[in-house]
Amino acid sequence: MSSPRSSPRPTPAPSPSYKDAPTRSVSVHGVDFVYRQLGPEGDGVPLILLHHLAAVLDNWDPRVVDGLAARRRVIAFDNRGVGASDGAAPDTIEAMARDAVLFIRALGFERVDLLGLSMGGFIAQVIAAQEPQLVRRVILAGTGPAGGPGIDKVTALTLRDTLKGLLSRKDPKQFLFFTRTEHGRREARAFVERLKERTDDRDKTISLTSFRAQLKAINRWGRQAPADLSRIHQPVLVANGESDRMVPSENTLDLAARLPRGELVPLYPDAGHGGIFQFHDEFVTRALTFLEARPNA
Repeated sequence: MSSPRSSPRPTPAPSPSYKDAPTRSVSVHGVDFVYRQLGPEGDGVPLILLHHLAAVLDNWDPRVVDGLAARRRVIAFDNRGVGASDGAAPDTIEAMARDAVLFIRALGFERVDLLGLSMGGFIAQVIAAQEPQLVRRVILAGTGPAGGPGIDKVTALTLRDTLKGLLSRKDPKQFLFFTRTEHGRREARAFVERLKERTDDRDKTISLTSFRAQLKAINRWGRQAPADLSRIHQPVLVANGESDRMVPSENTLDLAARLPRGELVPLYPDAGHGGIFQFHDEFVTRALTFLEARPNA
């Protein structure tokens, strides 16, 4: 895929924390993609974050981003039609992947690592398979392969728990991302509070039109023929909670077993779809070890 033309722009100075990182934009074929960047700069391979259904920049756990950015340049962005990014959100995972590649190349990167959560993990799989020279290493969290069991049920589950959140005046992620044990509820509340730490220059919430497009894309992904994971030759770290209701945890085990260079993080106990947020310290440590491994490891 050829790189789009974009005007040169100064490299943003590193920010001390994700809650203070400035929101910037890059234009790709007339569409502005917003992003935030932090962490050490230089010649190291940047880590691109690909977020979950309905998420915008403010939905990344600052503990995960700050932990990773302590040693890596980390870039989170809103794909086309999401949050403050322009355009119409695609209704296929493949189109989302193409847009993500355009964004990456517009920033001038020729080699990146990817961290994809949930829907972002679907996107990461497509990019890794279709752009092998662009992607060095991949981390897949709370996600599954095309045609994975239960993925086609995400729409019904999301709508039901979103309604539950509205009726109880709680963030739906407290139901969707965490277990309903006493420990899980406590972790859910702590996560939601962390998401409020940024008070200035917050992102726009996703529009209903874009949310519907994403649901359609996820449903299509879940109904596709089983994916050929042998096409993904990069090292891949796979993580999840043991009780994921959105993308059932059996998909995590399947990914680790079928990816040629898959590496499984033991499933986090009493944790669900948001396992990497609930166990943020453990996840960051394992992720950095994986990303900093020797080239042939």
